[in-house]
This record gives sequence, C-alpha cells and structure tokens, in this order.
Amino acid sequence: QVQLVESGGGSVQTGNSLRLVCTASGRTASCYGMAWFRQGPGSAREFVSGIEWRSGKTYYTDSVKDRFSISRDSAKDSVYLQMNILEPEDTSLYYCACSKQFVRASEHGFQYWGQGTQVTVSS
Repeated sequence: QVQLVESGGGSVQTGNSLRLVCTASGRTASCYGMAWFRQGPGSAREFVSGIEWRSGKTYYTDSVKDRFSISRDSAKDSVYLQMNILEPEDTSLYYCACSKQFVRASEHGFQYWGQGTQVTVSS
C-alpha cells in the first residue's frame, strides 16, 4: 500500500503562484510514476502533469506546460507541482496519484490516490 497526502493548496488571485506538495509513505518503491490530476466542479478528472520516479522524465498537459513544473525529491518521498501564472481556469481540486506501471494522461492505471488539495484562483 502507498499513502499519499497533498498540501499547498489555497486561494490566490490571477497571476500568482502556488506550490503543491505530495508526500508518499508506505511501499513507495512500488511507484513507477507519480502524477497530478485535477477535477473542477461538474468536470471529469483530468491529467495535469506526471513524472517518472527514477528517470525524472516529465509530462504535461498542453494548457499548463509553460506555467507549471513538476519535480520530485527521492529523499523525502515527495513530488512537487510548482504552479505559476495561475488562471481562474486552474481552479480545481488537485490530486496526487501513484502508478506501479507507467505515467499516462489517464486516471486509469494509477492505483493510489490522495484526498486532494483545493486550489482556487480568482480574477
């Protein structure tokens, strides 16, 4: 089992920044990849960014690739999402997820999920 806890969400104005943190515990060595997903009110959960734990290869959805940056700290079993130039459209509940097999832009294949951290961006 892997437990994931997100933190760092909050309410900010357009153009500001936030850094989300996902801290993993348990059998973290089983996580091949980690990712951030988000889900807005009345919307499906969507992939935001992912990272392969060992290689550090990163993945982004097009709408965030010039504004967000994902990174990991193996010593702390943590994954970070630096979010810059935030827009109201980024308002969502952000989830951290772990996959034992790969990183892909789909929630299917991610076995472990955190509870989420809310990000609200006002104009």
